[in-house]
Amino acid sequence: MTRTKKKRKKKRIVITKRHLARSVAACLAVLLFLLLAQPLTVAEKQKREKPYALIFGTAFGPDDHPIYGVKITIHPKDKKHPSWAFISDHRGEFAARVPPGPGDYIVHGEAEYAPVGADGKPEKSKARKLKGEKSVHVDSEERLDISLRLEEQPK
Repeated sequence: MTRTKKKRKKKRIVITKRHLARSVAACLAVLLFLLLAQPLTVAEKQKREKPYALIFGTAFGPDDHPIYGVKITIHPKDKKHPSWAFISDHRGEFAARVPPGPGDYIVHGEAEYAPVGADGKPEKSKARKLKGEKSVHVDSEERLDISLRLEEQPK
């Protein structure tokens, strides 16, 4: 069996002035977009981001285990009302960005602990209040790691 080969016709592409103008305009538009959408350099990001100090802490109970759900408040030493309020996470941790120092801050924590009964429900009649406070001094843009120990308060 003999095969005959068919000749393929070559397509000719004709570029007109209109096509050329559209292609150049599209390339310029993409180039302009890429220049404007380029990510910020590290130096530019640092200029835009305000300086801060980080107070990072863990709330511990009287049994030296981290406590979940502790109400944490932080305020400057010379003010009475809290400027920042948080709740500790499942590992008892919390973090706050504060203005860079020098400055003194009071970190205060409160929690309520109710032991679990045999039926698996908390015994609210045996609930205990736990409180703790710590003073922190910030010198500059730094990270301070603290431990906030909560103690049982007498009723």
